[in-house]
Amino acid sequence: MSTNGRKEILILGGGFGGLYVALDLEKTLASDSSVNITLINRENFFLFTPMLHEVAASDLDITNIVNPVRKLLSKVKFFEGDIELINLEKRQVTVSHGSDHHHHELNYDYVVIALGSITNFYNLPGLEERALTMKSLGDAIELRNRLIANLEEADTECACDIRDVLLTFVVAGGGFAGVETIASINDFIRDVVKFYPNISEDLFRVVLVHPGLVILPELGEKLGKYAQKKLAERKVEIRVNTKVTGVTQNSVLLSDGTVIKTNTVIWTAGTSPNPLLDTIPCKKERGRLIVNEYLETPEWQGVWALGDCALVPDRKTGNYYPPTAQHALREGRIVAQNIRAEIRGGKKKLFTFSTIGQLAAIGRRTGVANIMGINFSGFIAWWLWRTIYLSKLPRFEKKLRVMLDWTLDILFSKDLVQFITFRAPTISHTKDELSVPSKTSP
Repeated sequence: MSTNGRKEILILGGGFGGLYVALDLEKTLASDSSVNITLINRENFFLFTPMLHEVAASDLDITNIVNPVRKLLSKVKFFEGDIELINLEKRQVTVSHGSDHHHHELNYDYVVIALGSITNFYNLPGLEERALTMKSLGDAIELRNRLIANLEEADTECACDIRDVLLTFVVAGGGFAGVETIASINDFIRDVVKFYPNISEDLFRVVLVHPGLVILPELGEKLGKYAQKKLAERKVEIRVNTKVTGVTQNSVLLSDGTVIKTNTVIWTAGTSPNPLLDTIPCKKERGRLIVNEYLETPEWQGVWALGDCALVPDRKTGNYYPPTAQHALREGRIVAQNIRAEIRGGKKKLFTFSTIGQLAAIGRRTGVANIMGINFSGFIAWWLWRTIYLSKLPRFEKKLRVMLDWTLDILFSKDLVQFITFRAPTISHTKDELSVPSKTSP
């Protein structure tokens, strides 16, 4: 609600959708003294998720795919905290932050819901407790640490009996995230094995489990089969028409009855909308908010939703737009324009967009892509992947750092440093205990 005569705009979530709402409003509305805009996110950075697998595989430094929100936005306010409650009737959002997680109630006139999605483990036995995921920067760091820790342990003589467990890596899900993750893992371990004298490359087992007939179904059968062929040539075992049914401490169970010994399972096979949406009294389908062509919730004035947490109607097909980054950032710009029209008066814009293309990197300077209906594969697709995503990475500084990392990757082998957050060893002694006895003469 308006405070001190100002219109309050809250943007909930700092992913592609929420950030691009804020970036557009930063240019067009944030200078208006009658408007107060606040972006709320649980981290103080924007994560460029398409390059996440490159952090896990030591191709990129961990900070080069994240941008501090405060460097991206100078006029839009930023609040780092967790969103606890969205009360549409009171037009109020409850957030918590600080070391004690104390709460604040923030009033709004307009709210943008861009809370994204979270990993769904489908209640499969052992999965939530033991599987790794690839949704956050922390996930990528944890996977990198696991790969290196397993290699270090497997190189010791006492690990002879468990080397099959340590050197087997399973990725569940053959979509973009799963394929790019397994390709990066495979390249990483095979590149660094020369530094481990007690491990030979033939001991590695890298397995991709996919429930469909062909991986990367979004790109079509032809490119999917090409990707499968290339990964198989690089000794990746691909099991199609198969699902993960459970995970134990040292194994993964598959739907065909196979048991694979491993302590590393990466789950990329399922997501669900943010559970906070369940508390919002709006029409939903499969947990996502249904919005109109203007990205507004029909039931509540001044409420917009976009990205993974919204179903946006596609007037051309009669279906909904896919929840991809290229759609979310363009939805963000339309939401910003429509909020501006709501405040200043003017005609709102419909959201219409045709998917430009989809790309996947499959390791060793190889990729697959479909751009404007044209298929590309091999080196040119990989080059397109890097060129297009680099152009979308915010801020010139980060673009330059990523280009430098990619250049150094050509010249040097992959880094093997684990990112460990343990404190250095400490000890406590009294002054008397530390005093050195004086030397006495005989």
